[in-house]
Amino acid sequence: MEILRQTTGCSRCEALPDAIAGPGRLFLWFPMRHAQGQAARHLESLGRGYRPLPAGDGLVAGLDGEEVHELARSLAGQLGPEQANDTRVLWTKGDEDPGFPDFPRVTSLWRFVAAGRAAWVRDLLAEGRITSHFQPIVEAADTSSVFGHEALLRGFEADETPVSPGQIFAAARETDLLFQVDLAARQSAIRQAVRHGLRTRIFINFTPASIYDPAYCLRSTVAAIVDSGLPPYLIVFEVIESERVDNLSHLESILAVYRQAGFRVALDDLGAGYSSLTLMSRIRPDFVKLDRELIRQVDQDPYKAVIAEKLLELARQLKIRVIAEGVETPGELAWLQARRADYIQGFLIAPPSAEPLRHPPRM
Repeated sequence: MEILRQTTGCSRCEALPDAIAGPGRLFLWFPMRHAQGQAARHLESLGRGYRPLPAGDGLVAGLDGEEVHELARSLAGQLGPEQANDTRVLWTKGDEDPGFPDFPRVTSLWRFVAAGRAAWVRDLLAEGRITSHFQPIVEAADTSSVFGHEALLRGFEADETPVSPGQIFAAARETDLLFQVDLAARQSAIRQAVRHGLRTRIFINFTPASIYDPAYCLRSTVAAIVDSGLPPYLIVFEVIESERVDNLSHLESILAVYRQAGFRVALDDLGAGYSSLTLMSRIRPDFVKLDRELIRQVDQDPYKAVIAEKLLELARQLKIRVIAEGVETPGELAWLQARRADYIQGFLIAPPSAEPLRHPPRM
């Protein structure tokens, strides 16, 4: 635990790219000579000044930061998707030539354009416009007894208009800000749990692809929990997007850090595909969540019923506790109670809310 707290976290996960503003230069390197010629002619048609790079393998155009994304979109439209994806760009402030520290910022023209469209995500992070809502997880045998709360990311515009988490994560992937968004969501979950004085299990989602190096990326998350005073056993890190996990060794190294700190582990979407069963055998979670599509109308669909029943039986044999999520009807609840599911989560109990529900009704 102490080792995890000794240094600051990973700059890859915590640093935000600078906002593009003021005068500067856009450097462009092209996959082929004819693409460079095509771009040069397009710049001339727009009345934009440019010059070839000394080696003759690219162009540089001086312009103001407010214009750069509009110009990039125009160039990408002229070159087409494939050439725009293969063209490399770098924006630098002022008139200095790029140095070695600048080269990690070189990206594709296509991604640069996407980053311009989703600059609002960077602003959302920089201005702290992220919070967490909580959805209760209750005892299946007594739905008035809250076992835990799942923390769910929420964002809002400067005028407090809500922004859906789906929009945030989609834009984060487009702009290479997934590391920063996922970290902000974890930290918000901890901060809001402390603010509300929660002493239930707190389920915190994380995307394995958002953690670059567990030894460094997780330091700030672990330190935030330790500093919050929350007992480690109350924290459950939930692996989401399990269908996208293609590096099991990387995931295992992440979970090893969490477990070393005393936290618990949950696997989301069990029953959504074969990959989730493979993950269960490798990571051996403390909790599994039955996929909401499997739970939907499970009391009326004999095929779903057989699959769900076998998964419940399997989890019991492995001493893994089961959370059925997405429960929306009394029939689904009754079916799960009859088959001794451990916990229930879903809109039948309560939707996510800014104020954690502490006393749901018995059903």
